[in-house]
Order: sequence, then C-alpha cells, then structure tokens
Amino acid sequence: MQPLVEMKNISIAFGGVQAVDDVSITLYPGEVVGLLGHNGAGKSTLIKILSGAYKMDSGEIWINGEPARIQSPRDARDYNIETIYQTLALADNLDAASNLFLGRELVTSLGFVDEDRMEAETRKIMARLNPNFQKLNEPVSALSGGQRQSVAIARAVYFNAKILIMDEPTAALGVHETAMVADLIQELKKQGLGIFLISHDTREMMELCDRVAVMKNGQMIGTERVEDVTEDDILSMIILGKNPKAAA
Repeated sequence: MQPLVEMKNISIAFGGVQAVDDVSITLYPGEVVGLLGHNGAGKSTLIKILSGAYKMDSGEIWINGEPARIQSPRDARDYNIETIYQTLALADNLDAASNLFLGRELVTSLGFVDEDRMEAETRKIMARLNPNFQKLNEPVSALSGGQRQSVAIARAVYFNAKILIMDEPTAALGVHETAMVADLIQELKKQGLGIFLISHDTREMMELCDRVAVMKNGQMIGTERVEDVTEDDILSMIILGKNPKAAA
C-alpha cells in the first residue's frame, strides 16, 4: 500500500539547537501512528512541519507518492492535512454548525449566510461520526470536552481531511469522554483517514495506535507496531533513548 505521508530525513534547528535531526516517518491510510517523547523531544516540531507551521531546513515530504511543498498551513490544507490542537480553536459563543463552518460559511444565492443548510450539513456529518451528538443549537461552551472534540473533528472531516494530526486529544478528559474520542478515532480509521496522534499517555497509545514512534533529543529512537512491543519497551525508548526491539 502506498503511504499517505512520507517524511524523509527531516531536520530543523532553532538558534543552533537541533530540534529535529534527520527524522523519517510514514503514515498509511486507515492507520493511527502515535508520536511519543518527553517535552522537547521534537515530536510537536516534526508535526508542525507537516502542518505548515514551521519550514524545515532539509528533508522531503511526500503525499500520496508525490513530492509536496508545504510552506504554510494553507499549503497543508491543500494537501487535505488538518490539525486539531489541544486548544481546539473553537468559538465558545457559537453553536456546532457555526464552528464547523467558521470562516468557510455556506451562503444563499443572495449572499446571505445559509444557517439552515449549515445545520443540515452538521447533522449529516455528526450522524456519521458521533450519532449520539444532539446539542447542535447550544454554544460549544456548554458542551463537554468529548463533544467539543467531536465538533473539531467533524470540521476537519467535512472539509475533506485525509491526514489528521491530533495533539493530545484526550488531555483533561474523563474516562467516558476519552472513550468517546477513542470511538471517533476508530470511525475515522474505517473511513480511511491516516492519523498522527501526539500524546504522553503510553497506555492510551497502546490502545489507540497501530504503530508508535518515539523521539528523544530531536532524533527518532524507533517506530514499532504496537503488537510487537510492551508498554515497558516504549517507556525504555522514551527514557533511555534505546530501542529494545532493534537491539534484539
């Protein structure tokens, strides 16, 4: 199968500090790849290069087998890459439909915002992703953390995301809400999306991911299939910077 994303030999430095050092990683359709590592390991910087927030110093990005030029978040969106940050970037005073179409509102033939169509489209995408979501007309400030994640994910999927970057999607969520987000991720996998998942929670990564990639000091320690490693193996990679599977 052809990878959705290939990041090859990516490097970037800030003020003489090598934040990412010759890192390569791939992502396939219908796959979740978890990125783990301590703060400062380079995982967020690597993903920000893919999302267009940073420009790499060297390396290549290939999307669907073709070389990609990603210089800005707009470029990333043109390649169907969407990022859901921990802060979610939702307008608290607006409802789900207004947030889903924020900045990309649907309009009538007369140029007015078509609220009815936006609500109908929101119902349609929510029925696909989270059939239990009912609070379409309430401001998102009144929603639970898991429901807010649903809105952010629905926005990405509605606008044709094929590659989804999720930064700590279950941080500060309760058990039920974490399960809701896990269900959403499974649904996105079924639909063929590729997902990069950034998290500090090794147990969660073991449950949600197909492969895990561990970074330390800007370098890739290793990428392993979840079924081939234990949680202790991953912790060893994070803390010691050694891949026990590679040594074996």
